[in-house]
Amino acid sequence: MKDPVTVVTGITYDRESIEHWFLATNDLSCPVTKQALPRGAGLTPNHTLRRLIQQWCKENATNGVDLIPTPRLPLDKIYLTRLVRDLGVSHLQLTALKKLEALVLENDERTRFSMAEAGVAKAVILLVIRCFRGGETNGLLEAFRILHHVWNVSGDNEVQLLVNGNTDFLDSLTWVFRCGLDQMDNHLLVKNEAILVSKMTMEVLSPCQLERLNLEFFKNIVMVLKEKISLKAVKSALHILINACPWGRNRIKIVESGAVFRIIELELAKPEKRVTELIFNLLANLCGCADGRDQLLKHGGGMAMVSKRILRVSPATDDPAVHILSSIAMFSATHNVLSEMLLVGAVSKLCMVMQSDCEAYLKKKVRGILRLHSNVWNNSPCIAVYLITRPRW
Repeated sequence: MKDPVTVVTGITYDRESIEHWFLATNDLSCPVTKQALPRGAGLTPNHTLRRLIQQWCKENATNGVDLIPTPRLPLDKIYLTRLVRDLGVSHLQLTALKKLEALVLENDERTRFSMAEAGVAKAVILLVIRCFRGGETNGLLEAFRILHHVWNVSGDNEVQLLVNGNTDFLDSLTWVFRCGLDQMDNHLLVKNEAILVSKMTMEVLSPCQLERLNLEFFKNIVMVLKEKISLKAVKSALHILINACPWGRNRIKIVESGAVFRIIELELAKPEKRVTELIFNLLANLCGCADGRDQLLKHGGGMAMVSKRILRVSPATDDPAVHILSSIAMFSATHNVLSEMLLVGAVSKLCMVMQSDCEAYLKKKVRGILRLHSNVWNNSPCIAVYLITRPRW
């Protein structure tokens, strides 16, 4: 132990360890007694035990044991409560936001936990909604930065209920992306923080809310992919679109927003491996509908890009890439499309998959594609080689 503290059950723990327990398990209970701990009861420093630990460190200094530094004092709850209250007062809210931002940027887990307990996340969400209703952009950067750091720490169902209770917060996020932020010097920073918060919002939205996402929302997310504000922003935007795909008519809306063309262009710029994996995950979802496949085929480099990435990035890319080619081969296989697959090397790459050490289910899917159109591709040299070396279908 470095900073022993005692909970109301009388059991002493190391402060960092017990706070990590609360955060990781989202369970305010004593690990030893399993007794529920009252919210806000606090952790009492065990000064006697800490003095004994320090004394032991001094006695063993010759063995390389360092003295434990004096722990930081926990954040004053009264001070936090006052800052949360000031967020609701128009002439005090900007000052309160800057003070709260300074606290979260200290990157101290204990501080963020105290802020979550004080209801900072809920108060900042309500402030963002008020800014949306009043058309006020001052303080948005600080507000989103605070939410980004405190949201996941809170584990507060009240925040989830607030986001799902009405569409105001979602409307606020859409407004942030389309309002006159370009006139602000820090508009890209605001959008960067807003997209990170949007990703966290999507993770707690109810199915009902997910099905109600409108076309404008998706156009704004796709615009973030075009602007490439930051790597985190690009990944968050891709996650948002992937998570939205299964619900309602979202796939159609995402395709209508121009996402297929945009993510192909993004992939042609050769991003890092994780971004490529997310792009192919999203593209496989969008190619599950006719409009998505149509947009892929209309892009001059779409088919070539998909085939080229197979066996060159990671298994997490191979699976959706083969799924894309399978969807095209099954539902969009005109003579021109099949000829293009042969011309850009997609057929050759499928034959290579059959000769590789890929998973059996992936080879089965590839075998189905080759069998489906073998009468068109039977003059291809790669097919001829494959037919000689393959096992019988």
